[in-house]
Amino acid sequence: MASVPFRLESAFRPEDGGNGRLVLTLFNLGETAIEGFKLVYTSLTRVVEDGAVENARLTLRDANYHEFAAPDGFRLEPGAAWRFSAGGLQRAARHCTDGPKSAYLTLADGSHLPVSVSDMLLDGRTSEPPPRLLPEGRLDLPFAIQPWPKRMDATGEAGATFPTVLYPAEASALEDVRAVDGVLALFRRLFASGHAPFSLAADAQGRAIRFTSDTKLGREAYELRFAADVVELAYGDAAGRQYALTTLAQLLHGARSEPAKFGFPASGTIADAPRYEWRGCHLDVSRQFYPVADVSRFVDILAWLKLNILHWHLTDDEAWRLEIEAYPALTTLGVLRGPDEPLRPQLGNGAEPVGGFYSKADVRMLVAHAAGLHVEIVPEIEIPGHNAATLVALPDLTDGQEAPDSYRSVQGYANNALNPAIPLTYEFLEKVFDEVAELFPSRYVHVGGDEVAHGAWLASPLAKELMRKENLGGTFELQSYLLKRVKEMLTRRGKVLVGWNEVAHGGGVDPKDTILMAWEKPEVGIELAGQGYGVVMTPGQAYYLDMVQAEEWQEPGASWAGTVPPAHTYAYEAAGDLPEELRHLLKGVQACIWSEHFLSRGYFNRLVFPRLPAIAEAAWTPAENKSWERFAAIVPLSPVL
Repeated sequence: MASVPFRLESAFRPEDGGNGRLVLTLFNLGETAIEGFKLVYTSLTRVVEDGAVENARLTLRDANYHEFAAPDGFRLEPGAAWRFSAGGLQRAARHCTDGPKSAYLTLADGSHLPVSVSDMLLDGRTSEPPPRLLPEGRLDLPFAIQPWPKRMDATGEAGATFPTVLYPAEASALEDVRAVDGVLALFRRLFASGHAPFSLAADAQGRAIRFTSDTKLGREAYELRFAADVVELAYGDAAGRQYALTTLAQLLHGARSEPAKFGFPASGTIADAPRYEWRGCHLDVSRQFYPVADVSRFVDILAWLKLNILHWHLTDDEAWRLEIEAYPALTTLGVLRGPDEPLRPQLGNGAEPVGGFYSKADVRMLVAHAAGLHVEIVPEIEIPGHNAATLVALPDLTDGQEAPDSYRSVQGYANNALNPAIPLTYEFLEKVFDEVAELFPSRYVHVGGDEVAHGAWLASPLAKELMRKENLGGTFELQSYLLKRVKEMLTRRGKVLVGWNEVAHGGGVDPKDTILMAWEKPEVGIELAGQGYGVVMTPGQAYYLDMVQAEEWQEPGASWAGTVPPAHTYAYEAAGDLPEELRHLLKGVQACIWSEHFLSRGYFNRLVFPRLPAIAEAAWTPAENKSWERFAAIVPLSPVL
């Protein structure tokens, strides 16, 4: 790979009583001087006051996109550097990843040159390295199972002899043998160099699995009984059988990987069933695009952790990622980000254009792959906010009489919400839901409903007329009007509406057959249940996996919801203070992966693990059976992306 002749270094200088200053230095390491250029970078630490910039001029900002011009007449010679600073920040930087995530130069002739960037330094205070996040851990029972089962009465010792493989007993039913083959294939994908836990052929050094279907067990429940020559496996349905086989694979993998620490049961029983019906993980593929192979592997990881929902966040301000045949522009104009593309670079994009979307063939393959592992893919189509990319692709969805910058979202996007007063909005949504319903067999469609800017649509003459006609009181009553019609669309297609907690604003929608996700704070879940909504708990303060895991400057991640160490994620109890009479409305829990900070697989794995396995255990294991020390001892065996 050729070296890049320009590098942007950044530092944050805290200031008492303010949000501090960014100090940026562009180095010319090449052979040619440049002048009349502009520097573009993307950063979540946004400059919002033009007049606070020194030795540069802020010429354009769009959400996280910043464009600065060098002083008139300035010439950057080879070996020289241009330094400038910017105050007027929307918030103070708190961690090394709060600085520029990508950069490039636009020269006077309109061409673009790449610029390398580094993590941001801290100026004037001690920059502390990340701490260790996991203790060594301690085991009461020497078994590697995650999530920990409902009841465990098995006995065995670390370092004791364990079977080489497990295999279906003679005369096993074809479906049972296929289930063994499926979990063996899952193991092989996740641990390519690991010793296979199963064989379809009998082995003298192995142990037979004898299968029994037991209708008295729940659909996802199973029981294992261990003896010297056989493992008895009883299951309620196919999902329970898969979870039982996954547990056996985990036990053997642990015993083989760390024999001084883990063993395989010699006798006794495991009786297991999940705590919650909704055991989910959200994946944002709009801000960063994940190739199909990565999404497929992520589904495998969910299955290994006995999570059963992939909430697939397919659309947002940054890109529309799902092929819709009725509107091909969504995946041409609505995905391309770059210096000369329909969408400006955001969050890690540089001089090279980036795109990416999932074709219908991709979706069908992933849905089938997930279904084979008892993982349900729930699509999310963001409505009405977070639609900047949609409106670039389909400008007819805007009110042409509305001022182009009449409101801005919390992320800094102007006029980014679908307008409830435009008839074409509903035609658009009907056609999108037709195709979504055909692609995704899940009962659920997530419609977003979050972070619509206060004041949205109030400068739209069409919205003003709708408010007068329907006696609506402002932005959130307009949102409720739109979402009620969306719920009707989904009901006609046999789908259940799922949304973020703001769907309840402005009058909300009918709570019957509606599930809302409490993300802003745990108390919101209690409020939603009190209004009759089904609730999934996914508070940012515990379950957002993009949050930093420690206070130190060099710890990567976001910080708006505070610091979320793995121990806190593990300890959080979704039921919390939910009154007993409302607990039937708690459908389950969900991790959320927002991708602003995931510019590399290394950052993804560092932030997602071990917190995703911690949430998997909260979703499955009864509260009284949880143990942070045991979890910490086992979780290093978990697969990563």
